[in-house]
Amino acid sequence: MHSYDGWLIVLFLALVAAPAPLLGRFYYRVMEGQRTWLHPLLGPVEAGCYRLAGIDAGQEQSWQRYTLALLAFNLAGLLFLFAVLMGQGALPLNPQGLPGLNASLAFNTAVSFVTNTNWQAYSGEASLSYFSQMVGLTVQNFVSAATGLAVLVALSRGIARRSARTLGNFWADMTRATLYVLLPLCLAFALFLVWQGVPQTFAAYVDAHTLQGATQSLPLGPAASQIAIKQLGTNGGGFFGVNSAHPFENPTAWSNLFEVAAILMIPAALVFTYGHYVKDLRQSRAIFGSMLALLLIGGAIALWAEYQPAPGLQDALVQSAAPLEGKESRFGPGGTALWAVVTTAASNGSVNGMHDSLNPITGMVALINMMLGEVIFGGVGAGLYGMLLFVLIAVFLAGLMIGRTPEYLGKKLVAHDVKLLVATLLVMPVGVLVLGAIAACLPSIGSAVANPGPHGFSELLYAYTSASANNGSAFGGFGANTDFHNIMLGLGMLIGRFGYILPVLALAGSLAAKKALPVGPNSFPTHGLLFVVLLTATIVVVGGLTFLPTLALGPIADQLSAGF
Repeated sequence: MHSYDGWLIVLFLALVAAPAPLLGRFYYRVMEGQRTWLHPLLGPVEAGCYRLAGIDAGQEQSWQRYTLALLAFNLAGLLFLFAVLMGQGALPLNPQGLPGLNASLAFNTAVSFVTNTNWQAYSGEASLSYFSQMVGLTVQNFVSAATGLAVLVALSRGIARRSARTLGNFWADMTRATLYVLLPLCLAFALFLVWQGVPQTFAAYVDAHTLQGATQSLPLGPAASQIAIKQLGTNGGGFFGVNSAHPFENPTAWSNLFEVAAILMIPAALVFTYGHYVKDLRQSRAIFGSMLALLLIGGAIALWAEYQPAPGLQDALVQSAAPLEGKESRFGPGGTALWAVVTTAASNGSVNGMHDSLNPITGMVALINMMLGEVIFGGVGAGLYGMLLFVLIAVFLAGLMIGRTPEYLGKKLVAHDVKLLVATLLVMPVGVLVLGAIAACLPSIGSAVANPGPHGFSELLYAYTSASANNGSAFGGFGANTDFHNIMLGLGMLIGRFGYILPVLALAGSLAAKKALPVGPNSFPTHGLLFVVLLTATIVVVGGLTFLPTLALGPIADQLSAGF
C-alpha cells in the first residue's frame, strides 16, 4: 500500500467522523423546528413554502396519515419524472436535441431516482437533456434523500415519545430536511466542485480536434450541482455515463477525497441526531461503533485484495505490481477500493473505477455491504432506520437468551412489533433471490450477462442486489437496458425502498403509543461494548448468511477459478 492510500483513508475518516456530533445536534434542532443560525435566512422561505402549499406545520399526523402523505408525494414524483423522461424531446434545455426515452427505460429511471437508487441503464450525456437532468433527476435526488430522513425522524420520535398518537408532520419534515439539511451543504459543495474544474453550464457540447486529426465531442452541462447532491444525498447517479471515473465529474485528488467523504457525512451525523431524540448519546456511540467496525473490516479486506497481483501475469516484476485494469491511474487501487466499500456501505451507486474489474473478493465485500441492507451508515435516513431495525432484533435475541421480555429504552417489544421486524428481514431475499432467480432461469434474458461462469453470475447477482438495496452501482459487464431487466429491476427497487418504509412507520406508530418502563439494573444495556458485539454479530449472521450460497456460486467461485 502506498503512503497516498494511507493519507487518503485517514483524511476520509476525519472528514466523516469529526463534524458528525455537531451536525447531528444541528439536524435534531432543525427537524424539531427549533431556531438555528440558518433560520433568519431560510425561516421565511420555509414559512412561504407552507403558505403556498396550504400546510399547517404544527398539525401532527398519525403514522397512517404520515404514510399516506409519503406515498402520495412519491407517487406524484414518479409520475412527473416518467412524463419528463418520455417527453424530453419536446421540452426546453435540450441543446443536443435528444429524444425521449422508451417506456421501459423511463419507468426504470423514474423508479430509480424516486427510490434513492439512481440505477442508470443509460449514459447520461448520450441520453438525457439538461432539463431532464436538472428538473427531473436532481430534484428527485433532493426529495428522495429528504424522504429517507423524514422516515428516520418519524421512527426516532416513535422510540422517544410516550403514549403518543402522532409522529410529526411529513410535509414539514420534508421541507426542513431539504431546506436546512441538504441545500446549504450542496450549495457549498457545488461551488467547491466548480473550483476544482467540474462544469456547470448550459452551453452545448464542444467539438475538439485531437492530435490524430479526429473530432471528439466533449459533453458539458450543469454537472456540479447534480454531483453535489448525488454524493451528499447518497444517491450516486452520475451526470456522465462513467460517473465519478469521468474527469469532468471528479477532476482532482481533492475532488475525489471530498466526494467520497460526502457520501457518509450526513448518514454519520444522523447517528448522533438519533441520540438527541432519545436523550442518550451513548446509544449513538454504540451504533456508530458497530457501523465503523463493519466499514473498517470490509475496507481492510478490499484494500488487501486489490493489491494482490493478477495470477495470469508471468513476469515477476509485473506480477508484483497491483493490477490497474478498470481503475483510474489518478486514484490507484487504494482509492478505488475505498470508494467501492464506501459507496456500497451507503446507498450510493457512484463509482470512480469499474466494479466489474475489481478483485472477486473486493466485489464480494461490495455485495455483502449491500446484502446487509446497507446499514453500515447507509443512505440518508435509510441506513440508520435499517440499523435501528437490527438494534431491535438484537434486543429481541438478547431477551430470548436471558429469558426476559425484550425491551428497548424502556419499551417492550410485543408479538406485533416482532412480526414487523421479521417482515423487513424478507425484503432483501425477495428482491435478490426471488427476482434474481427468475432472471437467471430465463435463457433469453441471460444474454445481458457479458461473461461466462461465476463472474457472469456475479454480474447478475450484483445487479439485483444493487437494485433491491437501493444502491445503483453495477458490474459493467451487465447489459441492463432490456425491457425485462428494466421492469424487474424497477420492481426490485420499489420492494427495497417501500418494503422497509411501510413496516418502519407502522413500528414507529406502535412504539410511540407505548408507555415507557423505568430502565433498571435488570434491563439489558444497549450502549456498552457487549451490545456493540451482539449488534454486529446479529447483522452479519441474520443479515448475511441468507446469501452465502449465492456468494459461493459467484465471487467465491470466481476467486478460486481465477487462481488468486
